[in-house]
Amino acid sequence: MTEQTPQAPIPTELLLSLATGPVLLGILSMQAIGSWVQMAGVASEEIFRGDRLPVLPFPDSEMDR
Repeated sequence: MTEQTPQAPIPTELLLSLATGPVLLGILSMQAIGSWVQMAGVASEEIFRGDRLPVLPFPDSEMDR
């Protein structure tokens, strides 16, 4: 008697080739999101650095009067 190994309903090579596209797309998407977050961080640093903020008048204290 010869035993036959059960065949998978879908070949592994086909599953691997179908999964390659979404994995590559995910990697590229994560790189794009990472660079966008980095650019947003740099822009927020520019806002809070103080170069673009107006100078506000400081009220005199009660002791100076």
